[in-house]
Amino acid sequence: MYSANAYVIRQATIDDDDVLERLAALDGQRPLSGRALIGEIDGVPAAAVSLVDGRVVADPFKGTTQLVPLLIMRRRALKALSERPSLPERIRAGLPQARRAAGSHV
Repeated sequence: MYSANAYVIRQATIDDDDVLERLAALDGQRPLSGRALIGEIDGVPAAAVSLVDGRVVADPFKGTTQLVPLLIMRRRALKALSERPSLPERIRAGLPQARRAAGSHV
């Protein structure tokens, strides 16, 4: 069991392609493509989740049983945030139709 501050979850960058390939090879899967999150344990990449399709790859030699659910939860939170209308859009949706049209140019 790791303490909560032993984990770091970060966005994968172009420089992480080799990390994603290594994790996929260790897990016996094809590498993740597109945007992904990488979970590190004590500064070492141990698992990753695709932001596109939710597929997970993890190092079977690391204790990732607590990290993987955190990665999945973070992915779901980012997805929900991206699908939520912006604050101005929500305010406009709450106004009567006439006010929405009049205020759209402001």
